[in-house]
Parts: sequence; structure tokens; C-alpha cells
Amino acid sequence: MDSEPRGHEKAVQLIEAGATIPNPLGLDIGDDVDMSRIAADGVVIHPGCRIHGAKTVISPGCKLGAEGPVTVVDCALGPKVELKGGYFKQSVFLEKANMGLGAQVREGCLLEEEANGAHCVGLKQTILLPFVTLGSLINFCDCLMAGGTSRKDHSEVGSSYVHFNYTPDGDKTTPSLFGDVPRGVMLNQPPIFLGGQGGAVGPVRLGYGTVVAAGSVLLEDVLEDGRLVAAVPPPGFVRDRQPHTYKNLVRVVRNNVIYLANLVALESWYAVVRQPFFARQEMGPLVYTAALEVLSMAKDERIKRLRAMAAKVPASTPAGRGFAKHADALGALFASDAGLPDGQEFVAALRLGEAEVGAYTETIQGLAPQVRSAGTQWLEGIVKTLCGRADALLPSMDLFGQEA
Repeated sequence: MDSEPRGHEKAVQLIEAGATIPNPLGLDIGDDVDMSRIAADGVVIHPGCRIHGAKTVISPGCKLGAEGPVTVVDCALGPKVELKGGYFKQSVFLEKANMGLGAQVREGCLLEEEANGAHCVGLKQTILLPFVTLGSLINFCDCLMAGGTSRKDHSEVGSSYVHFNYTPDGDKTTPSLFGDVPRGVMLNQPPIFLGGQGGAVGPVRLGYGTVVAAGSVLLEDVLEDGRLVAAVPPPGFVRDRQPHTYKNLVRVVRNNVIYLANLVALESWYAVVRQPFFARQEMGPLVYTAALEVLSMAKDERIKRLRAMAAKVPASTPAGRGFAKHADALGALFASDAGLPDGQEFVAALRLGEAEVGAYTETIQGLAPQVRSAGTQWLEGIVKTLCGRADALLPSMDLFGQEA
């Protein structure tokens, strides 16, 4: 006889442990769900919700389905996460992250503390650092956004914004960096504002404190901080189209390399700095493992897209030939942390005040300026080292000569 409790029995089990489930018969908990990974304390699950996946983690205080049915598949939810309505798969949500009705958050997303979106937001392969806020009716896939210092001072994406992440040639080598990891994780940078009814054609990079006017479609990098940008639409034209020309190949590869290097920096930040904070939370070690898996998934996605593009670039130029020849080796650069700065000086400084460490965001917000500076220098060292290795691997592209 099968001793594993079935869906309604699992719901009753949660209720008996302290969860609030108004209609247990309206809750679908899959046979593959490991109940030891589901907390009950403060958890509220409204009718119509579905919970599936052997990797699913639900921490204390989570609330599901307040505005409509929620489907969760192989997601890890930190404390007090609120998913109010929608579909969520193979993604991680850290403490107090929340999403409104009609969300579709697909694989490879990481929403850090108090990152949030209103109704009808679509995400995939998206990383939002703490406090980043998305309005309504947004498609924001394949990008990383940082900026802001608190829940009241945060980076924001206006309603009806689109990150264009798929080219007419069928490429998705389009990850955009709104901010960066080395400065963004310190929670001391001015917020970025992307005006509503606008968009960005990836891969672009944007500096902190930059405001992009409503209705603008960003086509180019804006690397300086504190800029006001109003992107004027190009004049209309009709002409013959030449597919697979890749006139901006160097810029596209450069921005992908920088994005990957930032992902490695964020992995190092998690491994060296964030892990002890997860260890203090119920279900925290499971959420931490899931976050690392998402970051690994994010790297794999970017490397896969680079290799796919390399197979299509014309071999008529030295840059194209060099990229096609070394695409596999380029991807391999980001698979190992060998020879990268280890951040031990920053960790030593961080632990000086660790006698009574509170929540993660409060701890980082309270760091002394010199400690923050040391942390940023460590992470920037990782990014610069990896970019230097990529530059040496692809001398015909001169990836960073133009930005020196």
C-alpha cells in the first residue's frame, strides 16, 4: 500500500501543522512534492492553487493566490514571499518578493528581497536585485536590473515596457544589464527608471541614476551614470533586407561577455557573502541551493545562445571567423572560478561587525563606505579578469579596445 499522502491529505497535513488553507479540496499538491520542503508557519494558500515539482520549496510566511489561482512548479520561495496570481516555474523568490495577478515567471528567474511586479508581468531568465519594481503589462525577459537603496528608493520599470530579446535572425544573444552586480549588490546606488510605454532592444547596458523617458525605445548603451535619455524613433524607410549580416557583432559579443562576467560575480557573492544569511532561515539552505542553480542556469542559457549565434555569423570577416572558431572556448571561460579574486579581504572586513547580524538587506545597508568599496573592488576584479580573458581569446574582435 502506498504510504505517501495524496494531494488533499497533504493539504490537511499542512493545516494540522499551522498553515491557513480555506478550502483544502481546492488545492492541488502533486505527488512529486516533498512535504519536508513545505513550511506551514504563517503560510496561506488560497483556493485554486497548484503546487508541483520535487524541487519546490515554500518558506514560512508565504502567501499564494490572494488575487487568483497560482501554479508553482519547481520554485523556491523564501520567507514571506507573495505570489498573488499566475504561473511560476523553476525560479527563486527571496524574502518578501511578490508578484501580482496574471504573472508568468518562467525558468531561470531570481527575484531578490522585496523585488516585485504588478499585474500581468512576464519574466524569463530575469534577475532582479533587491527592491526593483516592475509596473503592469510588462515583458522583461533576459536581463538583470539593480539600483536603489531601499523599498522607498528603488529602480522601476514603467507599465507597458518591453525588453526586446529576440532578433529577426532568430538570435537571443540579447541579455541587457540595467546597472551591474559589483555596485548593485551594495544597495547604495541611485535607482534606474525606465519610462512606461517604452522598451529596450537587447543587449544594452545602462548606468545607475539614469532616467529613460516614457515612450523611448533604447537602442544603444548609456554607460555614464545619471543621464536623462529620450530616444527618438528612427525615420521611416523601406529597403532591401540582408539577413545574418551581424554588423554589430563586436558590441553584441562584448555585452554578452560582460553579462556573463556579472553572473559569475553574483555567484561569488552568493557563495562568499550570502550563504550564511540563508543558513539562519528555515528552509534557507534549500533556497540558497536553488538560487545557485538558477545562476548556473542563467550562465548556461547565455553560453548556449552565444554558441548558436556563432554557428550563423558570416566567416567573411576576421571578427566573424575568430568568434566562430573560439565560441566554445569563450563559453568555457565562465565555467570555472580558477584564478579569480576570492574576496577574502572584504569577507574579513564584513565579519568585523558580525556579532549581531540582522537581515541580509539591513546588514548590507549598514556597511561602512570603505567596506562597501572593498566589496565592489573584489567583484569588479572578477568582471575585469573574465573580460580580459575573453579579449585575449578573441584578439581579432578587440572587444574592449573601444571602451578603454
